[in-house]
Order: sequence, then C-alpha cells, then structure tokens
Amino acid sequence: MTLRARLTQPAILIAPGVYDGLTASLATDTGFEALYLSGAAVAYTRLGRPDIGLTTASEMADTMALIADRTDLPVIMDGDTGFGNALNARRTMQMYERAGAAAVQVEDQTYPKRCGHLSDKSLIPGAEMVGKIAAMADARRHDTLIIARTDAIAVEGFEAAMLRGETYIKAGADVLFIEAPRDRDELKHIADTFKGKVPLLANMVEGGATPISSAQALQDIGFDIVIFPGGIVRALARTAQDYYASLHTNGSNKPFADRMHDFDGLNAAIGTPDMLALGKRFDGKS
Repeated sequence: MTLRARLTQPAILIAPGVYDGLTASLATDTGFEALYLSGAAVAYTRLGRPDIGLTTASEMADTMALIADRTDLPVIMDGDTGFGNALNARRTMQMYERAGAAAVQVEDQTYPKRCGHLSDKSLIPGAEMVGKIAAMADARRHDTLIIARTDAIAVEGFEAAMLRGETYIKAGADVLFIEAPRDRDELKHIADTFKGKVPLLANMVEGGATPISSAQALQDIGFDIVIFPGGIVRALARTAQDYYASLHTNGSNKPFADRMHDFDGLNAAIGTPDMLALGKRFDGKS
C-alpha cells in the first residue's frame, strides 16, 4: 500500500524515528507501517552534533539509501529547508526520491535551520516557501508526498502559523505539519481548521514545546500522522551512557549483561541466520 493510500484510512499512522539500517530494520520487525528518517537523529548520531542545520542533503540521501536496503516500509524523510532556495529544494526532492523516500518534509525556516523546539528560529517569507513547494512538486517523478511544515508559532504567533498553513495547502502540499503547538487547545484548533483538506501531522518531542499525547488521543482530535522522530536516539543515548559508565567502572560487561544482547541475540535481531541461508542458495554448492 502506498503512503497516500494509507492516509485515507481512519486509523492514525504512527511513524517512529529511525536513523540507520539497524533502527529501520528493528522498527519494521516491530510492526510499524511507516518510518520517519529524522534529520535531527542523523545529526545526533552521525555527527554527534545538535539539530542546527549541520547535516547535508547528501548525508541524508545516503542514509535513506541504506535504510531502503533494509525495509520495504514507506519512509517519511526530513528535508529541512530544502537546503537552500527553491532550486535547492527541487534538487533535494530529486535526490530523496532516488534514495527511496515516500514523502519529503520541507519547512519554512531560514537556512541553516534549527530544531523546531529550540528558540531563536527565523522564517523565510511565505511566498518563498510557496515557491519551494511548487519547485518540489515540479521535480517529483513518483507519488512522493510533500509535507509542508511551518515553524511560525514560535516566531510570528499561532494565527500567522494558521495562515501560512492555508497558503501551503493551496500551493500543493499533500500533508500539513504545523510545528510546536503549545497545548491541547492549539492542537485541536489546527485539526478543526484543516481536517478534511489534507492529512495533518503531529510531532511528539520528549521535553519539547508540545505536550506529549498518545497516538489515540491525537487521532481523536483529528490528526492523521504522528511522528516520534528523536525518541530512539534519546533512549539509546541514555543506555549508551549507562553502558560506558558500567564498563569503565567494572572493566567488564557482566554487570550490564541483562540490558544488552549477547552475540547470538544481536545476530538473531538483524537476521544473520536468514542471510547466511540465503547465501547458501547462490554459493554453487547447494
């Protein structure tokens, strides 16, 4: 089923954040229907840096290609600002499509951007964002969805964000993402205003500006997609800190053994036995 077709169904789509082939394959095996390739998560893991526009389009496309090798699920891909002007956004769409993205998210921050839940953001004019959306639509060669994100709530206020959202829908956005609503009333106002025009996306960031809500609660309000973009990195970073502290203190992994896979456990999780069996089919000896 295509991502567009899935979004016509009543149940909200939960897209967990991933950042490489391992997290993509584990999330797929868990039973999710779609994934979200987070630019923040790539910055956190590949660069060890914050989400302040340091990652490049080519780094993201390379990551998407590796993920596409490990899962058949549709992947929503974070395109940041399109990495420049409308021509850059157009090229980003082309690169991301070739890498295997099912949807590309683009936002109206200035370049370089910063995380939607950090302060001191700035925006491009709405007309410039409209041009980016049009350029991306012109570039796409498949049924790749364009997700238009506005960060206007923190910069220009809630009503300005709503006006930008309306403009981006008219420009051809397939999905609307109004970033960082500050409470349930703002979430509900977004849904009441735009539901039925295009699918609506909500972003759940632990410790961010938007109160954490369950997928069911967001579905009841009127949202169609919920992403949890950086949760896996926050979970793994905490576990890694504890692991390294334990190893440094004890000089052994034994005290941490109940919190980690052993050799066989990890190989089972990543499908090593199946891959070795597949190799035997083509080794000329069977």
